[in-house]
Amino acid sequence: MASSLASPSPTSSFIRNKKDLGFSAFPSTSQIAIQKCKKQVSKKIVSVMAPQQSERKPATTGSVKTGMTMTEKILAKASEKPQLSPGDNVWVNVDILMTHDVCGPGSIGIFKKEFGQNAKVWDREKIVIIPDHYIFTSDERANRNVDILRDFCTEQNIKYFYDIKDLSNFKANPDYKGVCHVALAQEGHCRPGEVLLGTDSHTCTAGAFGQFATGIGNTDAGFVLGTGKLLLKVPPTLRFVMDGEMPPYLLAKDLILQIIGEISVAGATYKAMEFVGTTVESLNMEERMTLCNMVVEAGGKNGVVPADSTTFKYLEGKTSLPYEPVYSDAQASYLSEYRFDISKLEPLVAKPHSPDNRALARECKDVKIDRVYIGSCTGGKTDDFLAAAKVFLASGKKVKVPTFLVPATQKVWLDLYTLPVPRSGGKTCSQIFEEAGCDTPASPSCGACLGGPKDTYARMNEPKVCVSTTNRNFPGRMGHKEGQIYLASPYTAAASALTGYVTDPREFLQ
Repeated sequence: MASSLASPSPTSSFIRNKKDLGFSAFPSTSQIAIQKCKKQVSKKIVSVMAPQQSERKPATTGSVKTGMTMTEKILAKASEKPQLSPGDNVWVNVDILMTHDVCGPGSIGIFKKEFGQNAKVWDREKIVIIPDHYIFTSDERANRNVDILRDFCTEQNIKYFYDIKDLSNFKANPDYKGVCHVALAQEGHCRPGEVLLGTDSHTCTAGAFGQFATGIGNTDAGFVLGTGKLLLKVPPTLRFVMDGEMPPYLLAKDLILQIIGEISVAGATYKAMEFVGTTVESLNMEERMTLCNMVVEAGGKNGVVPADSTTFKYLEGKTSLPYEPVYSDAQASYLSEYRFDISKLEPLVAKPHSPDNRALARECKDVKIDRVYIGSCTGGKTDDFLAAAKVFLASGKKVKVPTFLVPATQKVWLDLYTLPVPRSGGKTCSQIFEEAGCDTPASPSCGACLGGPKDTYARMNEPKVCVSTTNRNFPGRMGHKEGQIYLASPYTAAASALTGYVTDPREFLQ
């Protein structure tokens, strides 16, 4: 617990021990230091949070069952244990294993080496293989990776392999989906109460469905391929309570940037991050996915949102398999609890070169940019593009910098050309983007989010300044090691495209 009681960072509000505070509060007279792009200034509250800490009460006589968090309950069920506590190591039965073209070949190689060249996977219907990272490229090694996946899926008769063969026209590949984390949700592989593991750090996105979802390495994946099990340590849980009406200029990206800015990129290392509160309940599934997507940028093991009617409605028609939601007990013990009043939050960015380098968008208005990128598992979903279109529509102006649009999946791409944007008179996103002077929506994939081969669409091959809806802004992340990436919501990204500077979306939305 000591880490959560350390001295607050320059961008923190207040952090107090539960013993000092008694109850969480939102005093109107409090001040917090908000990081400016060039210097720090003191501003009125944007949001206030207070981690509350509780200790497990000692058991009395006999066997007494203590409360468990959602994460503890899911892992207890998957390990067939009646009770689990943070720090316990348990063999967990895996419901879904996902891999893709970057890590799949390595995982397959380990599986064959350890289980035998002719070994069969533990369950061909619980393995989901999704090419999505290095797809639309002439790089021979990247193309070979997809070939390796195809050969393995044919050999093992894998039921869920979303293949692509014709790279010149993604629409000619009906099985191809796109970004794995969005495709997993759209294709019904995410279900409350289950354990989903994937060879990608952003597998935590699926926690939005009330399940345990986390990224694993190739060695672990090779073992899961053969056994359907994995040894996991039960993480302690941090609870984030977000209340207040969501302002019309904020998106879930702002919420998670606020949290990461508060606790740092190491603040949730090997911890579960549980999101609750009236604000979270008001979010649709894609926004909840954004929230859970970036817990790994805080070091989190997994993120999780309790399943509710919004979850169940989304799942209708997507899965026929039964599922059993679980919820944290009232007496569950949390390592820390943080409370936010979201109504006081302003649009944020994460400045280069770290996701916790938080700043108010309006304080970065003098930062000139060269391009805008809207895409990825974090910011390339249908609702992300609808949000960007809303800003372009409200402005009636054209973009001043190249604006790249990379839909996460084929379904998202189709939505851009078919779904009418609210209050647009029936216009679609694609029409609004064209009128605003954006690039034509590209083939769905991970694109330039993680750089990729040099011929990857929108890759930063020169030291440019980019506002991006992606998840990481480390040096070299989108290509050039001297590139500068400002992480932002689709609202902020679209507003910045219209001005050529980092821009608070309230300039166009109010």
